[in-house]
Amino acid sequence: MAKPRVFISSTYYDMRNVRADLERFILEQGYEPVLFERGHIAYGTEERVEEDCYREINTCDILINIIGGKIGTQSRSTQYSISQNELKEAIKLGKQIYIFVERPVLAEYSTFIANKEVAGFKATAVNDLKVYSFLEEIFALSGKNPVQGFEVSENITTFLREQWAGLFQVLLQERARQKEVNLLGRIETTADTLDRLVKFLTEERSQGDQAIKDILLSNHPLFKSLKKQLNIPYRIFFETRDEMEALLVARKTNLIEEKEWDDAEYIEYLCEWWKNTTKILKIKEDLFDEEGRLKIFKPDEWDESAVILEEIEKNNTSGEDLEVPF
Repeated sequence: MAKPRVFISSTYYDMRNVRADLERFILEQGYEPVLFERGHIAYGTEERVEEDCYREINTCDILINIIGGKIGTQSRSTQYSISQNELKEAIKLGKQIYIFVERPVLAEYSTFIANKEVAGFKATAVNDLKVYSFLEEIFALSGKNPVQGFEVSENITTFLREQWAGLFQVLLQERARQKEVNLLGRIETTADTLDRLVKFLTEERSQGDQAIKDILLSNHPLFKSLKKQLNIPYRIFFETRDEMEALLVARKTNLIEEKEWDDAEYIEYLCEWWKNTTKILKIKEDLFDEEGRLKIFKPDEWDESAVILEEIEKNNTSGEDLEVPF
């Protein structure tokens, strides 16, 4: 069964006890903690180790960022430290984020803000004023990522326990409403299609049959199915199999040789952009006519089994022992 993956981001040596306490807490919740010092990050051979850390965040659901008095290891590619870049990457990806700051650091931050233009200002809670400059960036963000002070690990675990319980309760409510949301979505789609159909037939009566075909094609259920299966965020449209395959290739989904297909009824494509897994996209061949043109389907004629996405676990064959990046 899938588990939420929780990435713990912080400097290491000064926060190693807090990280260990959080690891135990996360395991107690039945979740999967991700810590670089435990070997949870798959390191490659072509990129710098810090890039592997940033990439791993993409596979996680939650990031816990802990800020203390140390700036941490400097990134080789930016002005920020590696742990700071981890937080920026999670924000860019829209991950669920929790930020915790040691109370002495948080208390002195207001003093820094009042005196940051004063020459010779010396901080006592941090080893580098860049910590406060980064905090200033964090506080300038929207309120979606609240900052919490802490003194001991228990302050963090208590807050997380309450937050995750609240998230679970919200999930249950949203799941209960999902049927109504899906029904409303289908009604809105149908209403939009009917509205366009009436408009076309009113303005172009002489082209009624072709107008109906154009509307049905532009709202082809295959487009909706591919968007859902491949997580495509934008609208798609094609008229032929060649055009569809050009779209798939652009998204690193390539045609598998016909002799390797499991079922002659389905065209198979290898999805190469999923991390840690291999996924096979199967599309029924009879969706296209002999000339490779997409056939028109009415909504009540569509079969959801016409598009299937199957997952095959990859095996990690890399046994290289890479050094800890911090």
